[in-house]
Amino acid sequence: MPVKASDVLLIIVAILFPPAAAAFITGCSCDLLINIMLTILGYLPGHLHAFWLIYKKMKAEEQYGRGGFIYVGNGQYEPLYGNPSAAGQVPVNYGATGR
Repeated sequence: MPVKASDVLLIIVAILFPPAAAAFITGCSCDLLINIMLTILGYLPGHLHAFWLIYKKMKAEEQYGRGGFIYVGNGQYEPLYGNPSAAGQVPVNYGATGR
């Protein structure tokens, strides 16, 4: 898994202020609130959560390609264009012959 400059920048931001990195990745979501609370409770838990979010984003880029996914919450990503082959899924035809 190659590390890009944007990922390095996210890691630096996560080291300095974990909620900012979570906001860059997830936007205004429940994960941002969780990261803020973890950072308030202890700086290390906020770091771990931010690094986990960065890791999940990097795995989604590896699986779907750059910009080919959308964040759906809880560290989960889905393909942006609904391409079942990009997600590694096989379309089900439920009795249709597909012809």
